[in-house]
This record gives sequence, C-alpha cells and structure tokens, in this order.
Amino acid sequence: MRYLLVALWMLCGSVTSAIAQVSVGIGIGLPGVSIGINLPLYPELVRVPGYPVYYAPQVNSNFFFYDGMYWVYERDEWYASTWYNGPWSLVDPQVVPLFVLRIPVRYYRSPPAYFRGWRAEAPPRWGEHWGNDWERHRRGWNQWNHRSAPSPAPLPAYQRQYSGDRYPQQIERQQSLRSQNYRHQPRDPVVRQHEQQQQPNTPAPVRHGQTAAAPEIVGTRPHIEFASPPAGTDRNVERQERGPRAAEPRGPASPPQLQRPRQDPGQREQRIPAQDQRDMSFREGRPKHETSQGPGQGTERGRTEERGR
Repeated sequence: MRYLLVALWMLCGSVTSAIAQVSVGIGIGLPGVSIGINLPLYPELVRVPGYPVYYAPQVNSNFFFYDGMYWVYERDEWYASTWYNGPWSLVDPQVVPLFVLRIPVRYYRSPPAYFRGWRAEAPPRWGEHWGNDWERHRRGWNQWNHRSAPSPAPLPAYQRQYSGDRYPQQIERQQSLRSQNYRHQPRDPVVRQHEQQQQPNTPAPVRHGQTAAAPEIVGTRPHIEFASPPAGTDRNVERQERGPRAAEPRGPASPPQLQRPRQDPGQREQRIPAQDQRDMSFREGRPKHETSQGPGQGTERGRTEERGR
C-alpha cells in the first residue's frame, strides 16, 4: 500500500504539472511562440473609436489587430502574428508600434493587476511599468494628433474559413494563403519589419558597407578588365605584359613576292676577287717556279707568249 500510494502521488504530480504547462501554454517553438491562446473560430473584431486598431470584445485576452497583424499582451509581454491563432513572435517593448501602445485601458479584456487605478480612457502608463530607460527611448510616444489618425487596415476576412482542423499550422502554408488573399502592405515600418521576419526564406539584409550581389546575366560576353599599371611604369613594359597587339590592315593587300630559297651557310658560294681569278687562269698548266715570281713579272711574260702564239 505504501508503494502504491507513492506511485499514485508521483502520477498525480506529473499530471498536475502537465495540466499547468497546458494552462500556462508557454513553449519555445520554431519559428514562433505558443502563449496558450486557443481560438477555435475567427474572433469578432471591433474598431477602437478614433484609433486605427481593432479589439476582440468576446475574447478573454488582450487581443488586438493593427496594420495587418494581430497583437496580444499576455503576462507582461507583447506578441505578434499574421494569423489569429498564432504561432506568435515575441516583441521587445522597445519596438512595439506606437498605436498599439496608445490603446486605452478600457479595451484590455484581461488587464493585469497593475492597471488598477489608471484612467480607462488613457493608455497604460508604460513608462512607470517598464522604467526610465524605456521612457527615454520612447520619449513622446503618447503625443499625437487624435484628429489625424490613419485609417485602419482591412481585416483579413479570408481567415474565417480556416477554423478548427482546417487551421493551417505550418508557417509556409499560412504565408501562402496570406499572399493569395490579403493585399495590404503595412504602413508602419515596425510592423513591416515584424512581417518580414515571420516570412520563411527571407533573404538576409545587406549590412552597412556591403553591396548586394549583382544578378548573373546569361548570354553576354565575358568582360575582362586590365589593372592599371602603377605610377612610373614604362609603357613598353606594359605592352610586353599585355602581349603583342595584332596589326590592323591598312588598304588592299599587296601580291606575294617570290623569295629566293635560302641556302645552307656551309653550301654558300665563295666569291673570289677578279684579280685572283686572272692569276689563277695563268697559273694553270705552268711550272711552280714561274708562279713564284712577283705578280707583275709573271703576268707580263704570260701575255707576251700568248701574243707570239
């Protein structure tokens, strides 16, 4: 019996813990956060008079709609989503849109305890709740002209047909249906940033000092750039590095000229001076002692004998 009681006590403790987790409903999900709000149907939304904001009077939660997105204030935190039943994204108090902060206290269906004593027609005292640092960062957040409030964004009525089991749970499916049925573009830059963060496959933003990659152009010739030579570089050296430049034709081409065939250097004809050729002609058939005389005498005797013959 003792072991049985211990087992029952452990089982009850685990069930109680599970029920507490379901009731609190806080769990980190990808890419959103579950905050325990389970709406089986599309809620009825009523416009806050004089504000570009809607609230849900029949929902027991601080549920609002502004500039194409749903906003919920739960357990001292702001959450945002593009669909009425989430999943939700946590929003830092420093970047909550101004018109969401300006919603009067009376339109909070589940106000926290510290709202007591605050004026129902005035917005919550966020500076007292979040501290002086927030007040300095959002200075003048409640100073605006009530007569020049922008018109509210159209309600995404197409989401009424997606309730219960038909509700799209995947972010990709939600974004696909939204792009097909809802054409509103957020005017508030903060809302536009939140919406882009919730979209899947969002390209990374270009940081300061970087440039986006240029699109690839198909079917064009490659462009080759030559780096300019440093100061003091000789232009002849630059031409040699780039290679010889093809000569451009100037006028009609001339007919080809016949060229003498080249001879091998070892077979070239040896040219002999004329004087040596005459000496060689007279020396042929002569004794060696006659050729040993001076060049003038040998030559003259040869001529005299040739005349006598």
